[in-house]
Amino acid sequence: MTESDRLVPTVIVDDAHVIYRIQQSASPGSGSPLASFKRLVTGTKPATMREVHAIKGVSFVAHKGEAVGLIGTNGSGKSTLLRAIAGLLPIERGAIYAAGQPSLLGVSAALMNDLPGERNVVLGCLAMGMSPAEVKAKTKDIIDFSGINERGDFSSLPMRTYSSGMGARLRFAIAAAKQHDVLLIDEALATGDAKFRRRSEQRVRELRAQAGTVFLVSHSEQSIRDTCERAIWLESGLIRADGPTDDVLKEYEAYVKR
Repeated sequence: MTESDRLVPTVIVDDAHVIYRIQQSASPGSGSPLASFKRLVTGTKPATMREVHAIKGVSFVAHKGEAVGLIGTNGSGKSTLLRAIAGLLPIERGAIYAAGQPSLLGVSAALMNDLPGERNVVLGCLAMGMSPAEVKAKTKDIIDFSGINERGDFSSLPMRTYSSGMGARLRFAIAAAKQHDVLLIDEALATGDAKFRRRSEQRVRELRAQAGTVFLVSHSEQSIRDTCERAIWLESGLIRADGPTDDVLKEYEAYVKR
């Protein structure tokens, strides 16, 4: 990666606001299907709507070759921001621009539970745009990287038989098999043993070296330190700090210890 690559923006977040609208029942039981039917028949008013302002005017620019760690307490807006960058949540105000189609990898990322792990590898790679020949060449390496076969031939078993950690490791292995312009990782590195975390962190460094941009949400401060040169601290939907990882983590650690 050349120095000029670092000047090429891959994600621009400009005064972005994300608002969730949640329907609230006025009284216990009033949100049930029967209560909804009664309101329809009688013409009574529906339940009230509550707004949750999850992201409040966030702005930053990420560049080629950067790994950006997103930190903050639970409910601070980290996962919401990743979903907005991926285009999975609408922006109420402001704008988000991204190079190509950002790929979101999270613990809840869906694979087909009734299909074997090996078949899910094939489908996942094809969905990312790989050719059948590329998929065939990479399938074994992906399974080996995930480590799901270390205690038996789990790749031939349906995904529903996997632990949550095994499923998350396989999802990461599939997503990391392709070079992405922007890869968004939501807590996926927290599931697995130390050996898998080391492999995953090394793969993130390789993606950065290939001029990709990586965003990592993790409650593991060590993972953020090991893989990210830059950190953004979100709190209550606002950016509290944005800068070199060590500096931002020091501020954050002082905050959580108060």
